[in-house]
Amino acid sequence: MERVPAEVKGHDLILHLGHKLNNDRLETVSGSAGQFWVDYELADTRKARGRQRRLFFALLSDISGYFVVPPEFLKSLFYVQYQEYTGGRSISLSEATESSVSDANQLIDLVIDFMFEWRVPFKKGYELLPRDEEYYLFECCRHRRCMICGRPADIHHLDTVGMGMDRRKVDHSKRHVMALCRQHHTEFHKVGPAAFSGKYHVPVDGLKLDVKTLKRIGVQGDYGGDCDGTTPNV
Repeated sequence: MERVPAEVKGHDLILHLGHKLNNDRLETVSGSAGQFWVDYELADTRKARGRQRRLFFALLSDISGYFVVPPEFLKSLFYVQYQEYTGGRSISLSEATESSVSDANQLIDLVIDFMFEWRVPFKKGYELLPRDEEYYLFECCRHRRCMICGRPADIHHLDTVGMGMDRRKVDHSKRHVMALCRQHHTEFHKVGPAAFSGKYHVPVDGLKLDVKTLKRIGVQGDYGGDCDGTTPNV
């Protein structure tokens, strides 16, 4: 991921690249050399926070205990992975770091991705997780892991589907969802959203998943031209 300076002029966002665009590649990918789409994210350039440092090392401790490998080895591993992901940028979470909040968030996201992918339990680091961030909630849904305890989860609909309604005929991409195991799903309905949120200090407004993600995790529905009501085996 490349980070470039930008400026705003009226409704235009102007990016200042450090190199010349590869027009042939641009036309191949976008189908046009004159008009194309880009994704962008505003960088938080404030100095990386102590909370981010504590979270990073707490998560490394969880991985270290699970695979029985030294935390320092894991630290080096993820620092190198960060460099590869960002095209060569280095990172540090020391007290004297020059790395930003956005840099640290990218690093932590790489660690969280790894833990979900390899089913590493969130233990000491779990209470520090940024559970108010949409990315974490999305990963819980994508991997069907309970956002409270990390156990295998169901996709809980916050927008009521309706008694007796065939869920295979619902467009789930238009509804807010969250990942909860059976135990916490039952508790959610028993105590209500406000009490549940107060007890576990988590947001309960959920998020919307795109059709591709819903199909990947096996949520059957009516997605118009994208889906005939069935999903592939996952």
